[in-house]
Amino acid sequence: MAEITFDDFMKVDIRVGEVIRAEPYPEARKPAIKIWIDFGAEIGEKKTSAQVTAHYTPETLIGKQVLAVVNFPPRQIGKFMSEVLVLGLPDDTGEIRLVGPDGPVPLGGRMH
Repeated sequence: MAEITFDDFMKVDIRVGEVIRAEPYPEARKPAIKIWIDFGAEIGEKKTSAQVTAHYTPETLIGKQVLAVVNFPPRQIGKFMSEVLVLGLPDDTGEIRLVGPDGPVPLGGRMH
């Protein structure tokens, strides 16, 4: 495992946002969902795609607060431009569960 400094960690801008729109992404190589996330007034709305179809449907994602890295450059995922990286952890079968606060918090809040 590579060590990083606290300053290195602080360069990663992880914010909380709320999923406001989600739709299937059948064109993706692996099953995925297109997700639009509201990060509040400072950052606004950003989009991403995520391979989370084992535990989520587009409908169950709406209103969910999630954590995402917001300062990576945009990345082309097939025909879709991903602007943020949502964070998740694999369950015991390797399927991703999204990371978010355990209660409501203001949109755009930065992880400390």
